[in-house]
Amino acid sequence: MAKNNSISGGVHTTPNPDGAGWVNQVKGKVTSSHRLKERAVEAGRKLAQARKTEHTIHTLKGSISQKNSYGNDPRQSKG
Repeated sequence: MAKNNSISGGVHTTPNPDGAGWVNQVKGKVTSSHRLKERAVEAGRKLAQARKTEHTIHTLKGSISQKNSYGNDPRQSKG
């Protein structure tokens, strides 16, 4: 299975598209691989904090289970 190049923006922790385990991806490129989801989430969080961006955590089926932002969030306007 090929990498998911449609993933954009921030760090995504996903099931490994090429096999077992979990990976962290930035713009569809795998930046780290992990056997356990907990380790992948921890590494993804650190990477997102360093890049000051959003960290998106996916489920085994690929849907989004959680998002955390570590960047400069735009100010919410009244409206």
